[in-house]
Amino acid sequence: MISNMLLPFLFLLLLSLLYLLHKRKSKFNPPGPPGLPFIGNLHQLDQSSLHTSLWNLTKPYGPIISLRFGFNSAVVISSASLAKEVLKTQDLIFCGRPLFTGQRKLSYEGLDITFAPYNEHWREMRKIFSLHLFSPKRVQSLRYIQEGEISSAIKKIHDLALSAEKVNLSKMMKNLMSNVMMRVCFGKRYHYQNGHERKKVLGLINEVQEHLVDLYLSDIWPGLPFIGLVDRLMGKTNRLEKCFQDLDFFYQQLIDERLNPLKDKSYEEDEDDVIDILLQLMKDKLFNLTHDHIKAMLMDVLVAGTDTSAATVVWAMTSLIKNPKIMKKTQEEMRVVIGKKGIIEEDDLPKLMYLKAVIKETMRLHPPTPLLVPRETRKDAIIHGYKIKQNTIVYVNAWAIGRDPKSWESPEEFLPERFLGSDIDFKGNDLELIPFGAGRRICPGMSIGVFMVELILANLLYLFDWGLPDGMVKEDIDYDAMSGITMHKRNELCLLARVL
Repeated sequence: MISNMLLPFLFLLLLSLLYLLHKRKSKFNPPGPPGLPFIGNLHQLDQSSLHTSLWNLTKPYGPIISLRFGFNSAVVISSASLAKEVLKTQDLIFCGRPLFTGQRKLSYEGLDITFAPYNEHWREMRKIFSLHLFSPKRVQSLRYIQEGEISSAIKKIHDLALSAEKVNLSKMMKNLMSNVMMRVCFGKRYHYQNGHERKKVLGLINEVQEHLVDLYLSDIWPGLPFIGLVDRLMGKTNRLEKCFQDLDFFYQQLIDERLNPLKDKSYEEDEDDVIDILLQLMKDKLFNLTHDHIKAMLMDVLVAGTDTSAATVVWAMTSLIKNPKIMKKTQEEMRVVIGKKGIIEEDDLPKLMYLKAVIKETMRLHPPTPLLVPRETRKDAIIHGYKIKQNTIVYVNAWAIGRDPKSWESPEEFLPERFLGSDIDFKGNDLELIPFGAGRRICPGMSIGVFMVELILANLLYLFDWGLPDGMVKEDIDYDAMSGITMHKRNELCLLARVL
């Protein structure tokens, strides 16, 4: 009886000893809030808004802090100067990736670009992305898809405006971008009329996004005996496996369609989609590709391409509806500069300097990936006089850096004018503004994503005036964000459009 009563105590003692062995903190570590045995600082995090909770934790300690998440060592960077050290100066040391359970499974053991470790495979996949999938020539060839889907969305808004119905911009932007990316990846459009097929594909994308940010107990306490069994008993492992099987089956169907010599391309399918290009590279043996590589790349392009642009447009419209003078100034610029025409086109965008400032200001306050994608040190490093050990997880809080009063005057205010006459850009050279990251791991799809945001937002503002539904005031519109790999607005943005 006594021995049975001692078992829980001995188990807790073992866990505490394991924690202390992993902790090994010294005076050379960055400062940080004290943690608890075994769990570290997990109890101090708000998973619904991780970027803001990490920002709050840094305030008493400065722009670099150390934390422990179970057995994992982590540091959080919250200033432009230290971000430069991590993302530029010592980029080669800090360009690793921690591969958690969901990411490992859905990236086919790191065969993609986003979650792949930094190695020769990653360099090859990056080359494929830059030279074949989204080269300047290839991006230009995709313009008809982007412009066609924008025109389709504009027509829907026009119809809603004439009937005085609300426009759910959150849903519409996600539908628009998912249509673009599905045509780019798969060469076909999943029509609204085919509700079941479309709903299934979008549901699968949403499920993938959830699993990519879900942490498993085996991620928090790696190496702990039987911890993987606990994940399985909780149902997490089975849910992930089902999602992976559904995703793999969906991708394999698309690949098999291309490999079927009897299948003709239908009239509504687009030429040279991502699958076609990758299969041709595989056939030519220019790169060491398998079907799993193709599936991993599809996951990257589809998930990132759908979410980030849609979220940014919604955040921009949210900021503008809450700042009507800025919205009016943006509209006046394009209506004067462009004049009267049916729709804004690619050639018009370089003339719209205030619109570009609005987008930069939106990305400063609402970066689509507020913590970027976590990095991992490939060997020991020294940052700001502190020792960062190998295999430490590194979070660069782009959201906090965009609100740092040392870098920005009146950082909480939406002021696009701060970018007029300024050379600051988001291409990775100005570390005060890093919505796409910087260095080797900068988002490879940045140019196509920014183009989509500019073209969509320009047409929304040029062709329509926007207002709030009856009974609402601008204070009713909030900036609350959802947790996830991309920072979406928690409450959908529904506005009234008026045709000019």
